[in-house]
Amino acid sequence: MKRAIGTFGLLAVLFATLSLATIADNKTMTWTGWISDSSCGAKGANAAHKACAKTCMKDKGASWVFVNNDDKKVIAIHNQDAVNGDKDLGQEVTVTGHVMDDGSLHVDSIAAKT
Repeated sequence: MKRAIGTFGLLAVLFATLSLATIADNKTMTWTGWISDSSCGAKGANAAHKACAKTCMKDKGASWVFVNNDDKKVIAIHNQDAVNGDKDLGQEVTVTGHVMDDGSLHVDSIAAKT
């Protein structure tokens, strides 16, 4: 009985350690790119796309995405309310946040590229 309790305790500690390691993997990072809409994706990574992105969001039910400058990868934004369509569109931005388990980007902040 003592051996079973000891083994259970060891497994519980191992599970807790692995859970903490997973949480630590969600480290905050910074990327440079463009805010676009899910309808246009990487095609919307330019200054002229601001009006189109707003229209797609309003009329087509699109969602905000981030287009990374380095690889042109389009990443869904987890917390849509972090994007201010008037302020964040039509310019290169620096996004700070972390990638969620589902591959989407949780945005902590968006600032104009300096």
